[in-house]
Amino acid sequence: MAIDILMPALSPTMEQGKLAKWLKKEGDQVKPGDVLAEIETDKATMEVEAIDEGVLAKILVSDGTDNVAVNTPIAILAGEGEDVSAAASSAKAPAAPAPESQPAPTPDMQAEGLADRPAPAELPGQADLSTPAAPSVITNRISYNAMAEIPEGTELVNMTVREALRDAMAEEMRRDDKVLVMGEEVAEYQGAYKVTQGLLQEFGAKRVIDTPITEHGFAGVGVGAAFTGLRPIVEFMTFNFAMQAIDQIINSAAKTLYMSGGQLGAPIVFRGPNGAAARVGAQHSHDYSAWYSNVPGLKVVAPYSASDAKGLLKSAIRDPNPIVFLENEILYGQSFPVPKLDDFTVPIGKARIHREGKDVTIVSFSIGMTYALKAAQELEKEGIDAEVIDLRTIRPMDTDTIIASVMKTGRCITVEEGFPQSGVGVEIAMRIMENAFDYLDAPVIRITGKDVPMPYAANLEKLALPNVAEVVQAAKSVCYR
Repeated sequence: MAIDILMPALSPTMEQGKLAKWLKKEGDQVKPGDVLAEIETDKATMEVEAIDEGVLAKILVSDGTDNVAVNTPIAILAGEGEDVSAAASSAKAPAAPAPESQPAPTPDMQAEGLADRPAPAELPGQADLSTPAAPSVITNRISYNAMAEIPEGTELVNMTVREALRDAMAEEMRRDDKVLVMGEEVAEYQGAYKVTQGLLQEFGAKRVIDTPITEHGFAGVGVGAAFTGLRPIVEFMTFNFAMQAIDQIINSAAKTLYMSGGQLGAPIVFRGPNGAAARVGAQHSHDYSAWYSNVPGLKVVAPYSASDAKGLLKSAIRDPNPIVFLENEILYGQSFPVPKLDDFTVPIGKARIHREGKDVTIVSFSIGMTYALKAAQELEKEGIDAEVIDLRTIRPMDTDTIIASVMKTGRCITVEEGFPQSGVGVEIAMRIMENAFDYLDAPVIRITGKDVPMPYAANLEKLALPNVAEVVQAAKSVCYR
């Protein structure tokens, strides 16, 4: 059977690109891993690799074609033993370019996260992470009442995580003229992921500052500005690039308050996408949640929903301490209900219970919540009632909420995309051992990314990340099902 080779995406935000050149020609034998072509955008160049074996029967999009939409068929691959001429003749020309994409439908604000929400159609482990699992109704807890964050009767509006982050920065910049944004492409280009869109036009080049490609340099400038009393927001295009600035973040920002005897602090936010995106390789896919959460003097925030992203970023900007604010590129375009309030903030250091349950506790944060919530929906079909906790803040961690839940359920699973050794899940498990060992009916299980550098190939990348089936299996295991 003939196989369509589709125009791939360099990132979840890419919509179209240029097919620069073909490296294979019609009639060539192809095997998995062979480089077929090169595509370009204004940001990067990427190779298109073959996933299947066969013969390149027909090229549908020629060299140099610009504005090729993502997922457009660009060639036909004839399978092993298939008639190449027949496969080529069955090929259809690419459809005309699609009109400008419209925003994806957003969940009903009132129905978001109800316990009877229909389960995803995909099998466990095959769920599409491009659609976020809706959080369940927030319920009151002894340790922390997340319901109090949103007054009863508050109007909710659907908003993407990207828009929520932008609004948080804009509101704080209007509120305090000491707040400024700096980083690569935050001004003229409107942000590498369009998170700072419109800020330059409103606040001008003195407060929205494009920097050179030197993370060590502009992070240091930001820390120095914070020492003088300004409140910089330093954007990294990815936290992988913040490796160049880690001395400024840890040795300068995090330690100075202690080393100065409380005389000099650094009210600064370091923010940007963290962890895996889609086919960007090991050097652009590292999850630094556990790294930064190891450092005294830093607060580490990793939101999942748009409302938490907005409320926590506003709180981070106002905080007198350095904050590492870890976002996720996959979540930027996802929509969630956000309260329509003049000044909505979420306290740092407080977890949120997205779904109440009695059989097992699942603890996660950031995009890990997608696996956790979808697994809870699958588990419900099998009679297992899972409680899902979103940490929201990694440091300081809301131990009380975790312990209160484990004392009720007697079981716990942690979910994260980072590596297993010295991960966030290990810290959670240790705190449970210290505070609730006698309440455990089964060992704590951690679900993590695999212990390998992130592969570039799409099929291997998928295998390196956690999946819903792993969470479901872990829950059944601790429940002895």
